[in-house]
Amino acid sequence: MGEGNDADLVDLAAEAYIYGYPLVYDLSMMGTSLRDGFGALAAAPFNRFAHSEHLADHRTEFVSVNNDTLYSIAQLDLTGGPLRLHVPDTGGAYYVLQFVDAWTNNFAYVGRRATGTGEGDWLIVPPGWSGSVPDGVRGVIDAPTAVVTVAGRNACDGPGDLPRVRALQEQLTLTPLDGRPHRTGLPTPEPGVPEELRFFEELRVWMADFPPSPADQAYQDRFQPLGLLEEGPSPYAAADPALVGALTQGLERGRARVEGVSRAGTGGGGRPGGWNTNPHLFDYNLDHLGVGTIDSPEWRIADREASYLDRAVAARVGLWGKYGYEAVYAQTFQDSEGRQLNGAHSYALRFPEPPPVESFWSVTMYDTPDYYLVDNPAGRYSIGDRTPGLVHADDGSLTLYLSRERPADPARAANWLPAPAGDFRPMLRLYTPGAAVLDGSYEIPAVERVGD
Repeated sequence: MGEGNDADLVDLAAEAYIYGYPLVYDLSMMGTSLRDGFGALAAAPFNRFAHSEHLADHRTEFVSVNNDTLYSIAQLDLTGGPLRLHVPDTGGAYYVLQFVDAWTNNFAYVGRRATGTGEGDWLIVPPGWSGSVPDGVRGVIDAPTAVVTVAGRNACDGPGDLPRVRALQEQLTLTPLDGRPHRTGLPTPEPGVPEELRFFEELRVWMADFPPSPADQAYQDRFQPLGLLEEGPSPYAAADPALVGALTQGLERGRARVEGVSRAGTGGGGRPGGWNTNPHLFDYNLDHLGVGTIDSPEWRIADREASYLDRAVAARVGLWGKYGYEAVYAQTFQDSEGRQLNGAHSYALRFPEPPPVESFWSVTMYDTPDYYLVDNPAGRYSIGDRTPGLVHADDGSLTLYLSRERPADPARAANWLPAPAGDFRPMLRLYTPGAAVLDGSYEIPAVERVGD
């Protein structure tokens, strides 16, 4: 194999990493959820909800986890047949059940925005299912892959609201259509594959078991020289050294590309300290738009190949994040002069008017590079319009204070969002955002460094 071919294989392996990262990361997190749970969520087997009993905190090691809602997560294995989902009446309170396939495509929503807050049943069916729908079912949710993540979120206004939300969680149920428990399990990559090739082995196995849309399958045919289309015994257990070198170099190159783009959009269109408010971060699903989604061109990335990098970045910075019309996430790494945000300094974030939302909004603090919630003595991980005791100025504006140390002034302390000692990234969440957010006309104020 000559140098040119080696270089081509490295490029191809980088493409394969970008293309396959969402699948591998998603199913790895699914395995963690099934085996260990994470944060406030206990482990739960397939086809059963795990519920958080308290809001996420620094012990919740999940990228960009929110501190606004109680999670109810279910990993579904539909290989045994459909599941019947029951949802309770939330009395108008915000909730959403988001359905995510193995490739991280959001393909359906049930909840206040999408289907209302009344009680009802839904039938979740596997690819290719053609049975009869039982009476009393509001609708059918067609799953693009045989395994699915259901990410449920109920708005929770703090500890005093926990009993209400916990009662709703207990009424969420999943029942096999035939009434019998099904055999479930994720396919296991072949043992004996070197650790440095584990990503590609997982991608090979899971790509075969959970095939994407026909258009994506046509694209992934290009990865045949990498061994990713091989069936049966793994080609990576005793791979040619030249292939090993190309795969490991390609993985590093692909990872660097995803990391770079994950951070590159934080300049707010070139304005120092601008927030990356991309309502279209999750628009990469081009093929499976079902219940509760908006199937229109403005919510689809026009270039399919470009969508693969967008999908990888979305998984990296916000796995299981929602479409912009359900919620918009805005992030920044910089202050108003373009300097990296860091806990060695103090900052102010002033909102002249409340962000335009139909539900609610919050600002959450994350460390970098993990994007985990930040441990702090106040036990405060986010701040927003539901935070009790916020102090507004006489003109109605609201200024939040981001710093490692609690401000001495009581009014500032009431509006304090604790920061870590090192670099950090705040995230503004806008639930059911208004039109000004979606069309880009709303400009989030920059974070100002103060007290230096």
